Amino acid sequence: MSESEVRETLEGLHILAVDDEVDVLETIVDVLDDAKVDTAEDYDAAMAKLEANSYDLAILDIMGVNGQALLTESVGRNIPTVMLTAHAVNIEALKDSVTRGALAYLPKEELANLDSFLVDLLATAKRGGSTWQLLFDRLGDFFERAFGPKWAANDDPNFWRMYYPYF
Repeated sequence: MSESEVRETLEGLHILAVDDEVDVLETIVDVLDDAKVDTAEDYDAAMAKLEANSYDLAILDIMGVNGQALLTESVGRNIPTVMLTAHAVNIEALKDSVTRGALAYLPKEELANLDSFLVDLLATAKRGGSTWQLLFDRLGDFFERAFGPKWAANDDPNFWRMYYPYF
């Protein structure tokens, strides 16, 4: 996808980004400069924004902001939601995100590519495709490094095959 296609897709989107690290929020705002991005640094501020606005997408940190509870709230409002983490990279948090309805679970190391990844995620979701398949196709090496080789087969292969048949 070209840079102009990414810009065109993001233009006009209203996104809520929640993270307790101000520098991460600044990076998200910079990377998604074609969208309108509201930010919140904690659970209460995020809830106030969720109650006052409608959003096309939410990007939630897992740690420090009660991200899983916010995920439940955003999905309950039919807001496509992406989980973002640096410190909670573990199979349990990933599985919880999947179960609660997140579109994806991104490591913060991927922030520089957030714009194009979100565009692909939203397009995949819109056409009814598996956003998790897209994630594991793109970031499979990351998950192998984080969780070990054949992590899905060692954890719960039947669960993971529902989201990515190639495990």
